[in-house]
Amino acid sequence: MINSKKPIEMRHYKRLTRRLTIAFFATIFALLFILVMLMFLLEKLGVNFSSGAFPAYGGLSIYIISVVLASALSYFAVWNIFRPLSDISKATKKIAAGDYSVRLEYKGRVKELAETVENFNDMAQELNSIEMIRNDFIANVSHEFKTPLSSLNGYLTLLQDNSISEEERSEYITKAFFSIEKLNDLTENILRLSKLENQVALDEPDDFRLDEQLREAIVLLEPKWNSRGVTFDLDLPELIIRGQQSLLFQVWTNLIGNAIKFSDEGGCITVKLEESPHHYKVYISDEGIGMSEEQQRHIFDKFYQADSSRQSQGNGLGLSLCKEIVTRCGGKIYVTSKPGEGSVFLVSLKKAEVKND
Repeated sequence: MINSKKPIEMRHYKRLTRRLTIAFFATIFALLFILVMLMFLLEKLGVNFSSGAFPAYGGLSIYIISVVLASALSYFAVWNIFRPLSDISKATKKIAAGDYSVRLEYKGRVKELAETVENFNDMAQELNSIEMIRNDFIANVSHEFKTPLSSLNGYLTLLQDNSISEEERSEYITKAFFSIEKLNDLTENILRLSKLENQVALDEPDDFRLDEQLREAIVLLEPKWNSRGVTFDLDLPELIIRGQQSLLFQVWTNLIGNAIKFSDEGGCITVKLEESPHHYKVYISDEGIGMSEEQQRHIFDKFYQADSSRQSQGNGLGLSLCKEIVTRCGGKIYVTSKPGEGSVFLVSLKKAEVKND
């Protein structure tokens, strides 16, 4: 979304129109003033216009001189207005043709033009950033789709071989379904992000038990943590909050799912809920592989995966979705981690008044 530093207001252009109008009438006034002054000076020098002694070409010369001087004055008066407008017009054509690198420079003193040029440069910068993000997004989505599709194609090709054993057939079918599951997860996350980013207003918030919602997320993920022997240490006091229930449930499933994925076999995950005077805080900690400072700086970027060795288990959109949801809900999400010592994710949500039924 383009967000200019200074809003473009119509009153600025009304003032600009007034300035152009004043410049036009000032040109006419200057022309008449110079003509009268020249005639006055000539009369002081003894030239009598009414006697007929003054040659006709002399009056024409005075008129031409007046026009030249008035034009020169008006040129310098309006040059700093029309030249920038011409530059803006040319630059706008370049933007329309897809050249978002164009920038304008204005050194004049007309405030309206200075703000217009600044807004134009902000717009060009935003469009350039959006174009880069769009290209990166397309490249990343294409790459993410390519891997499971290639795997799916390979396994389906192998399944056409009638000489394979039933055990091999079962293994290939399982892996094919895994690739399909990856494609489904990727598609759902892309659609969720797109819907969330383009949603003007969120749904009406609900009153719900946050501690119960966290437990429900853990129960939903039971097949994943049970198969890895992962245990949980829960500190979840009863707490009723007002917020986006369905959206926040996606946050907990993503964060807890990540904690399971990056925990060692038999590891322990801590889920802690705290209430402060102005915020609700949810801590989700694991004892897994941890992250470097560089990885922590990019962990919420789209398609970024901190551990490339576990790419088959994700698509790099889960944490981006978490951040988008938490931000839209008026909260913040943080991560602290050290390699080999695990990670701690903190979700801080602003308190909202709970309705009493």
